[in-house]
Amino acid sequence: MPFDPAAIAEYAILIGCDEVGTGALCGPVVTAAVWFDPQSIPPALFATLDDSKKLTRKKRDSLAIAIRQVACVSVATSSAVQIDKIGIRPATLSAMRRAILGLKIDAPVQVDGLAIPPHLPMSCVAVVKGDAKVPQIAAASIVAKDFRDKIMFRLAKKFPDYKWEKNVGYGTAAHLSAIEMCGPTIHHRKSYAPISQLGHSLSDGIDI
Repeated sequence: MPFDPAAIAEYAILIGCDEVGTGALCGPVVTAAVWFDPQSIPPALFATLDDSKKLTRKKRDSLAIAIRQVACVSVATSSAVQIDKIGIRPATLSAMRRAILGLKIDAPVQVDGLAIPPHLPMSCVAVVKGDAKVPQIAAASIVAKDFRDKIMFRLAKKFPDYKWEKNVGYGTAAHLSAIEMCGPTIHHRKSYAPISQLGHSLSDGIDI
């Protein structure tokens, strides 16, 4: 439990931003920006906030709903096509900027990681392992992960060979085997290895 409700007054009112999906082989990178006053958050919810990767799928789903009920939330994405065109880092920072500005709230921003989105009108700092230090970043990581997983679950119904309902686009053995056998889809990142080594152009893709 990284966030102690007994110390809730020590946490600042700010916008937290995080991303999910930069290392996936397909699907969008998803970013979320979340603003709230920690003292307005129910203590039981505050105590449950954590790095989304440490939570079960069921817990993330329920927390994402609870966060949206008590906080201001904005989500933005960059597609596989955008990632192939400009690179994962610019695509991620672009989505972060759009998520933050989508809140339409003038407040300080803290972003998980090492880099901050360009051209923000408010102050912004990067926080390494921010999802364990800043409750708004933890909330953003949960919302972003839940949002992206649901995108991949929907796509899995159209592209069942790739088992996205299990791997959500990451490079598991089953996913890599399906790419080798069936080729990449329009949702795969053609600039990512091993897909980039298969001889497909960035415009290629199977749309079933």
